[in-house]
Amino acid sequence: METRGLEPVPDNERTGRVRTLFPTWVGANLTVLLLSFGAGLVVFNGLNLWQVLTVAVLASVIGFGLVGVVSIAGSRGGAPGMALSRAVFGQRGNLLPGALTWVARWGWETVNAVTGTYAVLAVLSLLFGITAGHRLTLATLLAFVGCSWLVSGLGAGALRVCCTWSAYLFGGVSVLVLVHLIGATDWRSVLGRPAGPPALMIAGVGTLAAGGISWAPSGPDFARYLPRDASGRAMTGAIVGGAGVVYVPMVLMGAVMAVAEPGLAVTRDPVAFIGPLLPDWLSVPYLLFIVAGMVLINAMSMYSAGFTAQTLGFSVPRTWAVGMNAAISLFLAASLMLTAAGFLDSFISFLTLLAVTFSAWIGVFGVDLLRGRTYDPAALLDTTPASAYWYTGGFAVPAVAAWAAGLATGLLFTGVRWFTGPLATTWIGRQGLGWAATIAVSAALYAILPRPAGQARGDGGEPGEGAPLHF
Repeated sequence: METRGLEPVPDNERTGRVRTLFPTWVGANLTVLLLSFGAGLVVFNGLNLWQVLTVAVLASVIGFGLVGVVSIAGSRGGAPGMALSRAVFGQRGNLLPGALTWVARWGWETVNAVTGTYAVLAVLSLLFGITAGHRLTLATLLAFVGCSWLVSGLGAGALRVCCTWSAYLFGGVSVLVLVHLIGATDWRSVLGRPAGPPALMIAGVGTLAAGGISWAPSGPDFARYLPRDASGRAMTGAIVGGAGVVYVPMVLMGAVMAVAEPGLAVTRDPVAFIGPLLPDWLSVPYLLFIVAGMVLINAMSMYSAGFTAQTLGFSVPRTWAVGMNAAISLFLAASLMLTAAGFLDSFISFLTLLAVTFSAWIGVFGVDLLRGRTYDPAALLDTTPASAYWYTGGFAVPAVAAWAAGLATGLLFTGVRWFTGPLATTWIGRQGLGWAATIAVSAALYAILPRPAGQARGDGGEPGEGAPLHF
């Protein structure tokens, strides 16, 4: 069991290998929601198979490329992402993006828990013909969240081992599914679809890339056991490769399935259509591995959320912080499962808001990292006015101002089920690129504002910034 919380990992304990990031980020994306999204690209956006392929590739490169860049801070500072963020925003200023990140994690875990529970109920229906009522649904949800909490509570080592085995097993079953689809699909109908509008391809990239962006603040959490001199290029390549090897085939599979079953894009239950499309001998193990994958995704999210709760001032051990997050997500997931009418619509709306929220932080944190930021381990943990990261009353004013401006800009361009900004009908808003506007504004503003005065020292004992970041 990992007992370390926010405190940076000492250099003599950083024995991780960059290649372990590949299965980690395979595990972070083993979700049936990618099938639903691929179906949505066909049904709602009207794209053909080649356009869907382009969207999937671009979205994984853009979204997880940002995750890769941010993850470099983990190997450089040896601490979780939201702890390193204190050096950028100040001890008090970091509470603002930290609180939004924590709340957003609730939503992400809620979506994962709902999807995983649907998968379990689908298996029970296929094997035993059991029709789920409210009691069974809630009991299944409780078991799912409990398993996620157990794996997350064990920590980084358990997550790494589970992700590696899950990547192998899920990958093998997915190959079987692909082989079955190749033989059972009416390829004349699939390949004969006309191309959709380029604007809707851009919108698809924008929305699908949001999934990767939502992981960016968590990137350093899984890279902090890597050596300080780990290659940034290799880290980014491993993360993008791990995500892409799942993103691309699963989105394509969803697009192919949607030609025969367009209801996959609009169903309240995102796994309900898998059973009829696959033979029982294949659909049952596939759904079981989907359950395992969703448990891991939830566990990874809870792992990061526990650190975020600690940065907000909850003075509890990491496992207790994880448990608190599990309880919140359990309540929210139960509410969603019993009341939601359109799951995919709700998911896309949530994902869009999530991307804007995290993008404001990415813009500021990314520029700060590219400037060559070094991290003072003692100052990261010192939340008193004596901390080198106290700045002005606990706030790094330029960083907080750039973050707030970027967030406000992104919301202006955002139109979702529950919220519509005044600029949502512009070209940027219609293409789902509010997150891109957010990063651009927050990064540009932070780059031109004067740096806050600080007393932090790097590992070499020299004040100020380190060498600029190179890949």
